[in-house]
Amino acid sequence: MTISRRKFLGWIGAASVGAAVAPHAHAAGNTHFTGHADNRAVLVDVTRCIGCRKCETACNQVNELPKPDVSFDDLTVLENFRRTDADTYTVVNQYSGSNGAPVYRKMQCFHCREPACASACFVKAFTKSNLGSVTYDASVCVGCRYCMIACPFEIPTYEYDEVLTPRVQKCTFCHPRMEKGLLPGCVEACPTEALTFGPRQAVLNIARSRMDREPGKYIPHIYGENEMGGASWLFISNAPFEKIGLREDLGVTPAPELTKGALQAVPIVTGLWPVLLTGIYHIAKRRDEVGEQEKQAAMAAALAQAQADAKAEMDATIKMMNKQKEKEIENKIQQALKEAKEAQLAQADPEDGKDA
Repeated sequence: MTISRRKFLGWIGAASVGAAVAPHAHAAGNTHFTGHADNRAVLVDVTRCIGCRKCETACNQVNELPKPDVSFDDLTVLENFRRTDADTYTVVNQYSGSNGAPVYRKMQCFHCREPACASACFVKAFTKSNLGSVTYDASVCVGCRYCMIACPFEIPTYEYDEVLTPRVQKCTFCHPRMEKGLLPGCVEACPTEALTFGPRQAVLNIARSRMDREPGKYIPHIYGENEMGGASWLFISNAPFEKIGLREDLGVTPAPELTKGALQAVPIVTGLWPVLLTGIYHIAKRRDEVGEQEKQAAMAAALAQAQADAKAEMDATIKMMNKQKEKEIENKIQQALKEAKEAQLAQADPEDGKDA
Protein backbone atom coordinates (compact mmCIF):
# COMPACT_ATOMS: atom_id res chain seq x y z
CA MET A 1 0.00 0.00 0.00
CA THR A 2 1.45 3.39 -0.96
CA ILE A 3 1.42 6.27 1.49
CA SER A 4 1.09 9.81 0.15
CA ARG A 5 3.15 12.75 1.35
CA ARG A 6 0.06 14.28 2.99
CA LYS A 7 -0.80 11.03 4.80
CA PHE A 8 2.80 10.56 5.93
CA LEU A 9 3.14 14.09 7.31
CA GLY A 10 -0.28 13.79 8.91
CA TRP A 11 0.44 10.51 10.67
CA ILE A 12 3.85 11.73 11.86
CA GLY A 13 2.31 14.95 13.15
CA ALA A 14 -0.55 13.15 14.86
CA ALA A 15 1.60 10.41 16.34
CA SER A 16 3.91 12.94 17.98
CA VAL A 17 0.96 14.59 19.66
CA GLY A 18 0.65 11.95 22.35
CA ALA A 19 4.09 12.79 23.70
CA ALA A 20 3.48 16.50 23.40
CA VAL A 21 0.25 16.71 25.42
CA ALA A 22 0.65 19.23 28.25
CA PRO A 23 -1.66 21.30 30.45
CA HIS A 24 -3.88 23.64 28.47
CA ALA A 25 -3.31 27.36 28.41
CA HIS A 26 -6.23 29.71 28.84
CA ALA A 27 -6.59 32.81 26.69
CA ALA A 28 -9.35 34.57 28.53
CA GLY A 29 -10.09 38.01 29.88
CA ASN A 30 -7.40 40.57 29.25
CA THR A 31 -4.52 38.07 29.13
CA HIS A 32 -2.27 38.30 26.10
CA PHE A 33 -1.56 34.67 25.15
CA THR A 34 0.81 34.30 22.22
CA GLY A 35 -0.07 30.72 21.32
CA HIS A 36 1.97 27.54 21.55
CA ALA A 37 5.23 27.42 19.64
CA ASP A 38 4.53 24.45 17.37
CA ASN A 39 0.88 23.50 17.62
CA ARG A 40 -0.79 21.39 14.94
CA ALA A 41 -2.39 22.98 11.91
CA VAL A 42 -4.19 22.11 8.69
CA LEU A 43 -3.44 23.54 5.27
CA VAL A 44 -6.51 23.83 3.04
CA ASP A 45 -5.51 23.90 -0.64
CA VAL A 46 -8.60 25.33 -2.33
CA THR A 47 -7.30 24.32 -5.77
CA ARG A 48 -7.57 20.64 -4.79
CA CYS A 49 -11.04 20.69 -3.25
CA ILE A 50 -13.70 19.13 -5.50
CA GLY A 51 -16.72 19.74 -3.26
CA CYS A 52 -17.34 16.03 -2.60
CA ARG A 53 -18.47 16.64 1.02
CA LYS A 54 -16.47 13.64 2.29
CA CYS A 55 -15.08 15.89 5.03
CA GLU A 56 -18.64 16.74 6.11
CA THR A 57 -19.50 13.05 6.32
CA ALA A 58 -16.43 12.25 8.41
CA CYS A 59 -17.03 15.20 10.73
CA ASN A 60 -20.61 14.10 11.31
CA GLN A 61 -19.58 10.54 12.11
CA VAL A 62 -16.55 11.34 14.27
CA ASN A 63 -18.45 13.84 16.41
CA GLU A 64 -21.63 11.71 16.50
CA LEU A 65 -23.77 14.58 15.24
CA PRO A 66 -27.40 14.26 14.08
CA LYS A 67 -27.83 13.07 10.51
CA PRO A 68 -28.72 15.89 8.09
CA ASP A 69 -32.06 16.10 6.32
CA VAL A 70 -30.26 15.96 2.97
CA SER A 71 -27.82 13.12 2.29
CA PHE A 72 -24.11 13.92 2.13
CA ASP A 73 -24.16 12.39 -1.35
CA ASP A 74 -26.49 15.16 -2.56
CA LEU A 75 -24.22 17.85 -4.01
CA THR A 76 -27.07 20.19 -4.94
CA VAL A 77 -26.75 21.73 -1.47
CA LEU A 78 -23.54 23.36 -2.73
CA GLU A 79 -25.66 25.69 -4.85
CA ASN A 80 -26.79 27.56 -1.74
CA PHE A 81 -24.50 29.21 0.81
CA ARG A 82 -24.45 27.34 4.11
CA ARG A 83 -23.07 28.13 7.56
CA THR A 84 -21.97 25.86 10.35
CA ASP A 85 -24.49 25.36 13.14
CA ALA A 86 -24.98 23.42 16.37
CA ASP A 87 -25.40 20.16 14.44
CA THR A 88 -22.90 20.84 11.65
CA TYR A 89 -19.28 21.61 12.52
CA THR A 90 -18.00 21.94 8.95
CA VAL A 91 -19.52 22.73 5.56
CA VAL A 92 -18.19 23.10 2.02
CA ASN A 93 -19.49 26.01 -0.04
CA GLN A 94 -19.24 26.65 -3.77
CA TYR A 95 -18.00 29.99 -5.08
CA SER A 96 -17.29 31.50 -8.47
CA GLY A 97 -13.59 31.86 -9.22
CA SER A 98 -11.84 34.60 -11.17
CA ASN A 99 -12.59 32.88 -14.50
CA GLY A 100 -16.15 31.95 -13.55
CA ALA A 101 -15.27 28.31 -12.82
CA PRO A 102 -16.62 26.86 -9.55
CA VAL A 103 -14.30 26.96 -6.53
CA TYR A 104 -14.96 25.05 -3.30
CA ARG A 105 -13.90 26.10 0.18
CA LYS A 106 -14.31 24.28 3.48
CA MET A 107 -15.60 26.27 6.47
CA GLN A 108 -15.00 25.35 10.12
CA CYS A 109 -13.55 26.89 13.28
CA PHE A 110 -10.16 28.44 12.52
CA HIS A 111 -8.76 27.54 15.95
CA CYS A 112 -6.96 30.88 16.20
CA ARG A 113 -3.63 31.02 17.98
CA GLU A 114 -5.04 33.82 20.16
CA PRO A 115 -8.78 33.12 19.94
CA ALA A 116 -11.30 35.94 20.15
CA CYS A 117 -13.86 33.60 21.74
CA ALA A 118 -11.47 32.82 24.60
CA SER A 119 -10.49 36.47 24.94
CA ALA A 120 -14.13 37.47 25.33
CA CYS A 121 -15.04 34.64 27.72
CA PHE A 122 -14.58 35.79 31.32
CA VAL A 123 -15.34 32.35 32.80
CA LYS A 124 -12.69 30.60 30.68
CA ALA A 125 -15.11 28.24 28.97
CA PHE A 126 -12.82 28.28 25.92
CA THR A 127 -9.26 26.99 26.08
CA LYS A 128 -6.41 27.08 23.57
CA SER A 129 -4.63 23.75 23.92
CA ASN A 130 -1.01 23.06 23.12
CA LEU A 131 -2.21 20.82 20.26
CA GLY A 132 -3.70 23.80 18.47
CA SER A 133 -7.39 23.18 19.17
CA VAL A 134 -9.71 25.66 20.88
CA THR A 135 -11.85 23.53 23.18
CA TYR A 136 -15.04 24.34 25.07
CA ASP A 137 -16.13 23.42 28.61
CA ALA A 138 -19.93 23.51 28.83
CA SER A 139 -19.83 22.98 32.61
CA VAL A 140 -18.54 26.51 33.26
CA CYS A 141 -20.32 28.32 30.41
CA VAL A 142 -22.88 30.88 31.65
CA GLY A 143 -24.63 31.22 28.28
CA CYS A 144 -23.83 34.89 27.67
CA ARG A 145 -23.04 34.12 23.98
CA TYR A 146 -20.43 36.89 23.91
CA CYS A 147 -18.10 34.45 22.13
CA MET A 148 -20.55 34.42 19.21
CA ILE A 149 -20.27 38.19 18.83
CA ALA A 150 -16.49 38.25 19.34
CA CYS A 151 -15.60 35.64 16.70
CA PRO A 152 -14.60 37.45 13.48
CA PHE A 153 -15.45 34.34 11.44
CA GLU A 154 -18.95 33.91 12.96
CA ILE A 155 -18.31 30.28 13.88
CA PRO A 156 -19.67 29.51 17.40
CA THR A 157 -23.38 28.63 17.33
CA TYR A 158 -25.92 28.02 20.09
CA GLU A 159 -28.24 25.11 20.78
CA TYR A 160 -31.50 27.06 20.78
CA ASP A 161 -33.48 23.81 20.70
CA GLU A 162 -31.98 22.64 24.00
CA VAL A 163 -34.08 24.35 26.67
CA LEU A 164 -32.45 22.95 29.80
CA THR A 165 -28.80 22.43 28.86
CA PRO A 166 -27.95 24.56 25.81
CA ARG A 167 -24.32 24.68 24.71
CA VAL A 168 -22.13 26.67 22.37
CA GLN A 169 -21.11 24.36 19.54
CA LYS A 170 -18.29 24.47 16.99
CA CYS A 171 -15.58 22.37 15.36
CA THR A 172 -13.34 20.74 18.00
CA PHE A 173 -10.38 20.14 15.64
CA CYS A 174 -11.06 16.50 16.60
CA HIS A 175 -9.20 17.18 19.84
CA PRO A 176 -9.94 13.74 21.36
CA ARG A 177 -8.55 12.06 18.23
CA MET A 178 -5.41 14.22 18.27
CA GLU A 179 -4.82 13.27 21.91
CA LYS A 180 -4.77 9.63 20.75
CA GLY A 181 -2.35 10.37 17.90
CA LEU A 182 -5.03 10.21 15.20
CA LEU A 183 -5.73 12.56 12.32
CA PRO A 184 -8.73 14.89 12.38
CA GLY A 185 -11.65 13.10 10.74
CA CYS A 186 -11.99 15.50 7.81
CA VAL A 187 -8.27 15.29 6.97
CA GLU A 188 -8.31 11.51 6.99
CA ALA A 189 -11.38 11.38 4.74
CA CYS A 190 -10.29 13.88 2.06
CA PRO A 191 -9.75 11.92 -1.19
CA THR A 192 -7.86 14.67 -3.05
CA GLU A 193 -5.36 15.66 -0.35
CA ALA A 194 -6.85 19.13 -0.19
CA LEU A 195 -6.20 18.99 3.58
CA THR A 196 -2.68 18.63 5.00
CA PHE A 197 -2.19 18.11 8.74
CA GLY A 198 1.02 18.51 10.75
CA PRO A 199 3.09 20.88 12.90
CA ARG A 200 2.16 24.45 11.97
CA GLN A 201 5.60 25.49 10.75
CA ALA A 202 5.90 22.37 8.59
CA VAL A 203 2.46 23.06 7.10
CA LEU A 204 3.47 26.66 6.35
CA ASN A 205 6.60 25.39 4.62
CA ILE A 206 4.50 23.09 2.43
CA ALA A 207 2.25 26.00 1.48
CA ARG A 208 5.23 28.18 0.50
CA SER A 209 6.78 25.31 -1.43
CA ARG A 210 3.62 24.87 -3.51
CA MET A 211 3.39 28.58 -4.24
CA ASP A 212 7.07 28.75 -5.22
CA ARG A 213 6.72 25.70 -7.45
CA GLU A 214 3.69 27.11 -9.30
CA PRO A 215 3.85 30.91 -8.85
CA GLY A 216 1.05 31.64 -11.31
CA LYS A 217 -1.35 29.17 -9.76
CA TYR A 218 -1.84 30.61 -6.29
CA ILE A 219 -2.61 34.00 -4.76
CA PRO A 220 0.76 34.91 -3.13
CA HIS A 221 -0.56 34.82 0.42
CA ILE A 222 -1.26 32.18 3.08
CA TYR A 223 -4.56 33.09 4.67
CA GLY A 224 -4.47 32.47 8.42
CA GLU A 225 -0.73 32.80 8.84
CA ASN A 226 -1.05 36.24 10.41
CA GLU A 227 -4.74 37.24 10.30
CA MET A 228 -5.91 38.18 13.82
CA GLY A 229 -2.61 36.90 15.22
CA GLY A 230 -2.66 33.70 13.16
CA ALA A 231 -4.76 30.53 13.03
CA SER A 232 -4.34 26.78 13.04
CA TRP A 233 -6.32 26.47 9.79
CA LEU A 234 -4.44 27.93 6.83
CA PHE A 235 -5.62 28.50 3.26
CA ILE A 236 -3.97 28.84 -0.14
CA SER A 237 -6.12 29.59 -3.16
CA ASN A 238 -6.14 30.37 -6.85
CA ALA A 239 -9.07 32.77 -6.32
CA PRO A 240 -8.98 35.99 -4.28
CA PHE A 241 -9.83 35.18 -0.68
CA GLU A 242 -12.71 37.63 -0.60
CA LYS A 243 -14.19 35.69 -3.55
CA ILE A 244 -14.31 32.52 -1.45
CA GLY A 245 -15.89 34.11 1.62
CA LEU A 246 -12.78 34.89 3.67
CA ARG A 247 -12.56 38.32 5.28
CA GLU A 248 -9.59 40.44 4.25
CA ASP A 249 -10.27 43.33 6.64
CA LEU A 250 -9.17 41.67 9.88
CA GLY A 251 -5.57 42.88 10.10
CA VAL A 252 -2.90 41.04 12.07
CA THR A 253 -3.56 42.31 15.60
CA PRO A 254 -4.54 39.41 17.93
CA ALA A 255 -8.01 39.55 19.47
CA PRO A 256 -6.75 39.91 23.08
CA GLU A 257 -4.96 43.11 22.11
CA LEU A 258 -8.23 44.54 20.80
CA THR A 259 -10.36 43.48 23.77
CA LYS A 260 -8.13 43.70 26.84
CA GLY A 261 -8.96 47.33 27.61
CA ALA A 262 -12.70 46.77 27.56
CA LEU A 263 -12.53 43.47 29.46
CA GLN A 264 -10.36 44.64 32.35
CA ALA A 265 -13.49 45.28 34.41
CA VAL A 266 -15.57 42.11 34.71
CA PRO A 267 -18.64 44.07 35.92
CA ILE A 268 -18.80 45.70 32.50
CA VAL A 269 -19.20 42.33 30.81
CA THR A 270 -21.58 41.16 33.53
CA GLY A 271 -23.73 44.19 32.85
CA LEU A 272 -24.08 43.13 29.24
CA TRP A 273 -25.89 39.91 30.12
CA PRO A 274 -29.42 41.38 30.18
CA VAL A 275 -28.84 43.11 26.87
CA LEU A 276 -27.42 40.04 25.17
CA LEU A 277 -29.95 37.62 26.63
CA THR A 278 -32.81 39.89 25.64
CA GLY A 279 -31.57 39.82 22.06
CA ILE A 280 -31.19 36.03 22.16
CA TYR A 281 -34.71 35.70 23.60
CA HIS A 282 -36.18 37.62 20.68
CA ILE A 283 -34.17 35.49 18.28
CA ALA A 284 -35.53 32.26 19.78
CA LYS A 285 -39.09 33.61 19.85
CA ARG A 286 -39.01 34.70 16.23
CA ARG A 287 -37.51 31.35 15.19
CA ASP A 288 -40.81 29.61 15.93
CA GLU A 289 -42.98 32.26 14.27
CA VAL A 290 -41.47 32.77 10.85
CA GLY A 291 -40.29 30.72 7.88
CA GLU A 292 -36.66 29.79 7.23
CA GLN A 293 -35.79 32.89 5.22
CA GLU A 294 -37.55 35.26 7.59
CA LYS A 295 -36.00 33.46 10.54
CA GLN A 296 -32.49 34.08 9.25
CA ALA A 297 -33.26 37.75 8.69
CA ALA A 298 -34.81 38.10 12.14
CA MET A 299 -31.84 36.39 13.80
CA ALA A 300 -29.36 38.64 12.03
CA ALA A 301 -31.31 41.79 12.93
CA ALA A 302 -31.79 40.81 16.57
CA LEU A 303 -28.15 39.84 16.98
CA ALA A 304 -27.01 43.09 15.36
CA GLN A 305 -29.27 45.06 17.70
CA ALA A 306 -27.99 43.12 20.72
CA GLN A 307 -24.43 43.85 19.67
CA ALA A 308 -25.18 47.54 19.19
CA ASP A 309 -26.93 47.76 22.58
CA ALA A 310 -24.05 45.92 24.22
CA LYS A 311 -21.53 48.33 22.71
CA ALA A 312 -23.58 51.32 23.86
CA GLU A 313 -23.80 49.87 27.36
CA MET A 314 -20.07 49.24 27.43
CA ASP A 315 -19.25 52.73 26.16
CA ALA A 316 -21.51 54.28 28.79
CA THR A 317 -19.95 52.22 31.57
CA ILE A 318 -16.40 53.05 30.47
CA LYS A 319 -17.33 56.75 30.26
CA MET A 320 -18.72 56.61 33.79
CA MET A 321 -15.57 54.89 35.06
CA ASN A 322 -13.40 57.54 33.40
CA LYS A 323 -15.41 60.32 35.05
CA GLN A 324 -15.03 58.65 38.43
CA LYS A 325 -11.29 58.37 37.87
CA GLU A 326 -11.05 62.05 36.87
CA LYS A 327 -13.02 63.07 39.98
CA GLU A 328 -10.76 61.00 42.16
CA ILE A 329 -7.67 62.62 40.66
CA GLU A 330 -9.19 66.10 41.10
CA ASN A 331 -9.94 65.40 44.77
CA LYS A 332 -6.38 64.22 45.34
CA ILE A 333 -5.01 67.37 43.71
CA GLN A 334 -7.23 69.61 45.87
CA GLN A 335 -6.18 67.72 48.99
CA ALA A 336 -2.51 68.07 48.07
CA LEU A 337 -2.91 71.82 47.48
CA LYS A 338 -4.66 72.22 50.83
CA GLU A 339 -1.94 70.36 52.68
CA ALA A 340 0.75 72.38 50.90
CA LYS A 341 -0.95 75.65 51.85
CA GLU A 342 -1.28 74.60 55.48
CA ALA A 343 2.38 73.61 55.57
CA GLN A 344 3.37 76.96 54.05
CA LEU A 345 1.38 78.90 56.67
CA ALA A 346 2.83 76.86 59.49
CA GLN A 347 6.36 77.48 58.22
CA ALA A 348 5.70 81.23 57.93
CA ASP A 349 4.34 81.52 61.52
CA PRO A 350 5.86 78.75 63.69
CA GLU A 351 4.40 80.19 66.93
CA ASP A 352 0.88 80.12 65.55
CA GLY A 353 1.50 76.59 64.49
CA LYS A 354 2.51 75.69 68.07
CA ASP A 355 -0.60 77.31 69.51
CA ALA A 356 -2.73 75.37 67.07
